[in-house]
Amino acid sequence: MVFAWKAAGLTYNRFLAVSARAVRRSLKEEKRLVAERRGEMDLRFAKWEDGKQGDVKHLAQANTAANAASSS
Repeated sequence: MVFAWKAAGLTYNRFLAVSARAVRRSLKEEKRLVAERRGEMDLRFAKWEDGKQGDVKHLAQANTAANAASSS
């Protein structure tokens, strides 16, 4: 027996993300806002060189900048 998410070509993590988004969107306004705030992620990273930490950047902003640079 193959799981439906696997048959659809999704990874388990992607399946969970899609499911969670669908549940959050189905909630009433007040509870939906609380749930959406809980679902946000704030990922940051820094590049290390010669044992020193570089600038800390937000992943979403760095991703947007990289996409803009590659499409230009």
